[in-house]
Amino acid sequence: MSWNPALDPDIPVGDAVDAIDAIIIPRARDLGGFEVRRALPSNKRQMLGPFIFFDHFGPTEFLTSKGIDVRPHPHIGLGTVTYLMQGRIHHRDSLGTDQWIEPGAVNWMLAGNGITHSERMDGPGPAGPLFGLQTWLALPEAHEEDPADFVHSPKADLPVLEGEGKELRLILGDAWGARAPIPMLSEVFYADAILQPGAAIPLPDNHEDRGAYVLQGAVTVGGETHTEGRMLVFRPGDRISLRAGEQGARLMLLGGATMGGPRHIWWNFVASSRDKIDAAKEAWRAGDWAHGRFQLPPGDDQEFIPAPER
Repeated sequence: MSWNPALDPDIPVGDAVDAIDAIIIPRARDLGGFEVRRALPSNKRQMLGPFIFFDHFGPTEFLTSKGIDVRPHPHIGLGTVTYLMQGRIHHRDSLGTDQWIEPGAVNWMLAGNGITHSERMDGPGPAGPLFGLQTWLALPEAHEEDPADFVHSPKADLPVLEGEGKELRLILGDAWGARAPIPMLSEVFYADAILQPGAAIPLPDNHEDRGAYVLQGAVTVGGETHTEGRMLVFRPGDRISLRAGEQGARLMLLGGATMGGPRHIWWNFVASSRDKIDAAKEAWRAGDWAHGRFQLPPGDDQEFIPAPER
């Protein structure tokens, strides 16, 4: 039996009982003067499929050159995707990758046994607006020690499905008969769906865990209306369709196979055991950038974020 991390017995009332397993209201997090809304992990679910972090930021406007400025920091045991609707972020990592993250493109960073990266808005002039999401996907235990990797897929390469008042771009995995170009290590789907007023979209039926995050507008499912800033988690196997309200809606649809067990999380590290977390913690604190487990990104190696004390 696969492990399904539903942690809270509370369920919606009325017709929604038959459709929704959990409703997650993101909590606000202040990341040094920049606020994000974090839906995962939560007290209701640690993961949705392999998705273990889900952060929504913006829309926000930076009127000076000081936008996001995240110094080099490490990751293990996960893959990251930063998906933007507005703005651009400069990604550099210890593999030597130097890539701007731009709206609609997919940048898949596989941490595996260890990677270090920075995220900055260091282009010329004002930083401008920023609106997007950052997600972390826990890796299957058999792939936690894989070598780090980075794959970029431009917006034009992603499958787009259109019709009946909806436009859907598949970011990762496979669903609705389409497959995104970046290879995945587990069953997953992640999609950006724009619905015109009254348009409906079915959830894919080929994945165990399925959810929707209402990014803009509102949707109705199971007789209940859900506005922006809500993550809806649905029961496995149910046939679900979400219908946009009078103003339309933009949804992030996500899920996949459940993991074989829970994950330990400490700072930027995700692992199936505490021993793996402790080993990575000590390697980062050692600071042996020339010969150790972690290196700093070429071209951005003059500073780094120290590990927390606890």
